[in-house]
Amino acid sequence: MLHIERILCPVDFSEIAASTYGSAQSLARHYGAKLFLQHVVEFALPYYEYYAPAAYLVELRGTIRDNAEKKLQEFAKSNTRDGVHPECIVSEGWVTSAILSVASAQKVDLIVLGTHGVKGVDRGALGSVADKVLRKAGCPVLVSRRRERHGAAPEGAHDSIQLQRAVYCTDFSDPSHGALEYARSVAAEYGAELTLLHVVEDAQSPARLDKAVASATKRLESLIQPKRGKSAGIKTLVRVGRAYEQIIQHASETQADLIIMAVRGRNALDLAVFGSTTYRVIQLGPCSVLAARG
Repeated sequence: MLHIERILCPVDFSEIAASTYGSAQSLARHYGAKLFLQHVVEFALPYYEYYAPAAYLVELRGTIRDNAEKKLQEFAKSNTRDGVHPECIVSEGWVTSAILSVASAQKVDLIVLGTHGVKGVDRGALGSVADKVLRKAGCPVLVSRRRERHGAAPEGAHDSIQLQRAVYCTDFSDPSHGALEYARSVAAEYGAELTLLHVVEDAQSPARLDKAVASATKRLESLIQPKRGKSAGIKTLVRVGRAYEQIIQHASETQADLIIMAVRGRNALDLAVFGSTTYRVIQLGPCSVLAARG
C-alpha cells in the first residue's frame, strides 16, 4: 500500500508560490502527511576583505537569513489553511542542492514544486532548478500548475484543490508500472475519475495499427484490478500519434487536473528518455504533473 507521509514544498515567494503551497497542503491533508515548507537563500557575496570587512559580511548574512525566516513564517501564517501545521525550514546554498539535501535528510516521500517558482519554470523551458530536482530526486516530484476553473471552491471548504480528473500515462515499461500505484492512490484519495492512457506510435499500416490498438487496449484493461477501501472510476483509452502531443491534447480536451507519469534514471544519460515524453508534458502540458520514479 502506498504511503505519502512526508512532503517537501520549496517556495520562493513568487506569484504562484501560494498556489503551489496550496497543492502541497491539500496532499498533506488527504494523506495525513507531515509538511515541510522550505525557502532557500543563495548568499553569493564573496568573502574577501578587499570587497568589504569580514565582520560586515557576517552581519549581512545573518540579517538576510533572519529576514528570510521572518518572511517564511509570515508566508506560512497567511497561506496555511486549518488542519495543516508545516515545519518551516530556511536553507542556505544553491537552490537545487538545498532542496535535494532537505528532501534526503527528512526522508520525504514527495516534493511539490511550482511551475513559475523556484527559479522559474515557464512555458518554453522547464527551468534549471526544477529540471535538476526532477532528474536527481530520489522520490516523486509534483510539478504544480494551477488550472483556472470557473467558479470557486465550496464555501467553508478547507481544500482549495479540486482534483476531479486524473490521467495515468503508460508505455507498459517497468517504471510506468511503478507510477500506476501513485495514480490509483491519488485518484482514490480525491474521488477523481482516472483514465489509463497509452499512445500508439509508429504504426506502419492500418492493419498493424488496428492490431497495436487492440493489444494496447487489452493491456490497459488488465491493469484495472479491484482495490479494497476507497475507489474511483477507472477507464482506459488508446490514442495514436506522438506520445507527448497526444497526452497534452487529451489532458486539454478533458480538462484534466493531474497527469501521472514515470521518470526514468537519475543522470544526464537519461535525457533522451526523460526528455522525449515526460519532460515535454511537464513543460507544455495544461495541468499539474506527478513524475514518479519506477
